[in-house]
Amino acid sequence: MDITWLGHSAVKIKGSKTVIIDPFLTGNPAASTTPDSITEADAVVVTHDHGDHLGDSFAIAKQTGAVLFCIHEIAGVAEAEGITTEGMNIGGTVENNGVIVHMVQALHSCDRGDPAGVVIELDGKNIYHAGDTGLTYDMKLIGEFFHPDLSLLPIGDRYTMGAASAAKAVEFTQTKKVIPIHYGTFPIVEVDPEEFKQKVGDAAEVIILKPGETYVL
Repeated sequence: MDITWLGHSAVKIKGSKTVIIDPFLTGNPAASTTPDSITEADAVVVTHDHGDHLGDSFAIAKQTGAVLFCIHEIAGVAEAEGITTEGMNIGGTVENNGVIVHMVQALHSCDRGDPAGVVIELDGKNIYHAGDTGLTYDMKLIGEFFHPDLSLLPIGDRYTMGAASAAKAVEFTQTKKVIPIHYGTFPIVEVDPEEFKQKVGDAAEVIILKPGETYVL
């Protein structure tokens, strides 16, 4: 399974199915690709409706025919544009098109519905994408219940966890592999991922990618 960081919080998971998460590409100075270049996808997953996460999700879903997994309130807007959606809410699990999405809690803000994290279940592996969130003790439940094979955690601080709290999230989620996201896109979230790696220590393997780079899970 290939995990490609597209920049900011945008991630492509390619296994037996292709999943695109939070595809903020247009207007993203760190983006490694453009929405037009994504011609194949089985699922597009959105954690919340801020522009740097909702991004190009509607356009990509339309051009690929992918199912859009998102909070119920975003689904209503997407359906009005003819997009096939799976509206969800916190605690829910939905399977469609060979992809299983578990929606979990995130501590953040948004305009429609509630912010969320997601656990993507594909090809026998669980991948946790935390979306935009602060540290929460409920992350222990993600570790106990889902045992993520890989976690994608924001480290940019100010709007999300910083290095110290994200390192604690690694402990809470019991993940053994983690890719930091949501940093370096703009000066306001400019941090050094090596600081995060140092704080995690031996608790997990920290995989630092550049936008466009791929990790094989």
